Amino acid sequence: MPNSVVFVRDAERLAAFALRHRMVSCFDAAPSLVDAGGLMSYGADLAAAARRAAELVDRIARGAKPADLPIEQSTRFALRINLKTAKALGIAFSPTFLATADDVIE
Repeated sequence: MPNSVVFVRDAERLAAFALRHRMVSCFDAAPSLVDAGGLMSYGADLAAAARRAAELVDRIARGAKPADLPIEQSTRFALRINLKTAKALGIAFSPTFLATADDVIE
């Protein structure tokens, strides 16, 4: 579970370990690990999911029964790429792939 407190707390150490051993590091919805030096992350947009959760909490606060609310799956996903790490690993991404990314760290 890359979003656990252990992974987030040690993000820089984890990213440095992966880079030192020339391991490709891809994470599920863990932007902090990409910021710390991981290669990329792709997963549900956690900010969008939190906003949707707040909307559901609001509906409950206004009297809706939780059992009547829909079970939903994320519809917004985010791709983050760290080009500095890619370069260190000798990985080149096509311009088309980079254009699809939500965030590219240079």
